[in-house]
Amino acid sequence: MQNFEYYNRTKIIFGKGTETRLGKETALYAKRILLHHSGGHAVKSGLLDTVKASLKDASVEWVELSGVKPNPRLSKVYEGVDICKKEKLEFVLALGGGSVIDSSKAIAIGALYDGDVWDFYDRKKTARQALPVGAVLTIPAAGSESSISSVITDERGPWKQSVNEECIRPVFSILNPEVTYSLPLYQTACGVADMLAHIMERYFTREPHVELTDELCEGAMRAIIRNARKIAAGGERNYDARAEIMWAGSIAHNNLLSTGRVGDWASHAIEHELSALFDIAHGAGLAIIFPAWIRYNIKVDTPRFARFAARVWGVDGAFYDYEQAALEGVFRLKNFFRSIGLPVSFAEGNIDPARIPEMARRTVRFGAVGNYRQLNAEDVEAIYRIAAET
Repeated sequence: MQNFEYYNRTKIIFGKGTETRLGKETALYAKRILLHHSGGHAVKSGLLDTVKASLKDASVEWVELSGVKPNPRLSKVYEGVDICKKEKLEFVLALGGGSVIDSSKAIAIGALYDGDVWDFYDRKKTARQALPVGAVLTIPAAGSESSISSVITDERGPWKQSVNEECIRPVFSILNPEVTYSLPLYQTACGVADMLAHIMERYFTREPHVELTDELCEGAMRAIIRNARKIAAGGERNYDARAEIMWAGSIAHNNLLSTGRVGDWASHAIEHELSALFDIAHGAGLAIIFPAWIRYNIKVDTPRFARFAARVWGVDGAFYDYEQAALEGVFRLKNFFRSIGLPVSFAEGNIDPARIPEMARRTVRFGAVGNYRQLNAEDVEAIYRIAAET
């Protein structure tokens, strides 16, 4: 087990009706804020009106910026940065899912920087300060509501890059599972794939003696799978299942499951090229890439992948061969993704395989990716070709 420091400052306010507490929480940090959202689900569900009423009751003034898209765009971040600077705003409130929260985090660091905020994502500068960020989560998926991560797409490339710094971790996040009742099942499924991928990135480690976090990862994945099936089977308004999924999304990416471990993160880098070039939902892209990554790496540490098959997917003692068991685990992972409506191949995701060499080069433009096994362009291309199989 590695030495580690674990710290998470995000105050989680979880449960029914908790969005009504938003105004009082925000007022602890600022009286003039940017209210950032997509203009979609939050508006249609009436949540935006509830949020505004809560802010008004707490005497918090806001400037509104809507229009965030999935795979959030740098151009919208620039708009938010300009507004914060001109209006001298002191806080960014995200109302939405991971895309809105990631966009809010980018705005928060850009508002205190004299240069181009993309410098932080293009690895030219390191973010050390940001406006405080708060969130009202509407889509459980990215775990951005309590993480140090923000992923933004620069349309000019297009390039999809991340920042991972403590200064952008939200100071509070409000999680009410009721607001997710009206989410389309596809959006819910993409979120499930995203949170499973966050756990798998941590689970597949070469670090020995991490029994506790191994068990935590396996239990979290089983809970996500079990409750995702309940929702997909007609339980869209099943509060208990929605609550389990919403909380799991935060646990998956708040770094608790990283303690003492070295995660991989190659699959995320490989997927980013799919969502950057083809604008596929990040979770859907991960459903295509992660099974292919496992197949490519099975022989590196076959017992680890066999354990994943047994502990997470229930592959039983009939499989006495580790490799056979591991491959059965991949089969069940893909079947699960398909069962909740996600693509598991390039063809199903409308990804053009002719661009595989280009995507492989782009993936490794800063160097090899992955910690479980460092992957060069040739390795990445091989994973893409596995993913392209029907």
